[in-house]
Amino acid sequence: MAMQSLRLNDAVVRSLPVPGKGQRSYFDESLPCFGCRVSQGGTRSFIVMHGPERSIKTIGRYPVITLAEARAEAKRILAQRTLEKFRPQAIRWDEAVVAYLTECEQKNRLKTVRGYRYLLGLFEFGRRGLADIAPQELHRVIDRFGNRPALKNAVAVCIRTFFNWAERRHYVDRTPCARMKRPRAKPSRSRVLTDDELRRVWTAASECGSFGDIVRLLVLSGQRRGEIAALRPGYVKDGLCSLPASLTKNGRDHCFPLSETAVSILGPRIALALQSNAPFLFPALGRPDASFSGWSKSKWHLDRLSGVSGWVLHDLRRTFATNLAALGTPIQVTERLLNHVSGSQSGIIAVYQRHTFMPEMRIAVSAWENRLSEILREPI
Repeated sequence: MAMQSLRLNDAVVRSLPVPGKGQRSYFDESLPCFGCRVSQGGTRSFIVMHGPERSIKTIGRYPVITLAEARAEAKRILAQRTLEKFRPQAIRWDEAVVAYLTECEQKNRLKTVRGYRYLLGLFEFGRRGLADIAPQELHRVIDRFGNRPALKNAVAVCIRTFFNWAERRHYVDRTPCARMKRPRAKPSRSRVLTDDELRRVWTAASECGSFGDIVRLLVLSGQRRGEIAALRPGYVKDGLCSLPASLTKNGRDHCFPLSETAVSILGPRIALALQSNAPFLFPALGRPDASFSGWSKSKWHLDRLSGVSGWVLHDLRRTFATNLAALGTPIQVTERLLNHVSGSQSGIIAVYQRHTFMPEMRIAVSAWENRLSEILREPI
């Protein structure tokens, strides 16, 4: 179809030449994509070209429709198509949640994704359109957990993150969380167990089975509870513990030395796991194929036996680091033991600093074991 551009007015439309065969289109210079198509029979029809495929839509024949009417209709069609480019994609709440979690599975740990799934599940919007959900509805769900500040904070952060993702995906024109007050950040914990508390916790741990061994290893090594609970026989060899990147919080392999006491705790468990072909050193109760998971009840039992309350297992990690500092351990050695990535282990330093600090870590672990022996007032 031949095309030509010129400034259309009524006189021009009436005088447009008739092609010998086929059709010829004349587009308006003052309104791109709008024009008049003339057929070999002399019929004049107003048209508009739109869309990524530059489709031609017929508005109507001249003079049944005037030039002014056709131009106005063309403007309306072009405006509508422009708006549709930016109109949010229609999607239901349940579909969006599935899409979000699927994307999260590609870059987050399984435990993290499970947490997102639980928190988003508290918003029971079902097949509601995502763009139809109002801020007040989100507030009603969040406010249900006013007496549980930690959970309330987690719910608020999760829904804010989810809708920010939905806005970037053009599933909503504007996130309903835009004017939502940011939740208060959880205050940084500073709890360090005193020598007496540490002694009582260590002693009581002897009556807590697998959980007690985990607690003692946390005291000795300063590692995270999930990393110790998920230990496998192959992770421990020749006095070293090697954690794969898939297990650590920062996604980096972590190898650290074990004290003699830690080796003595792990030895029987490794032998039992190898004998029974069990994948974990600390299996879940009744589920040998899963790692330990009975945290709440076991911690309550330990608190009751020890008489120490108001602390969490992660405080043992802080207690470990604080005692190493008191023993004069250099900060970069402590950070290596904790598998921290901060100023002394990140950026350009991390690129060029390849020293493993293994000898220094052995010295620090041995010094802490000796200090712990003094705290317990008897050899351990």
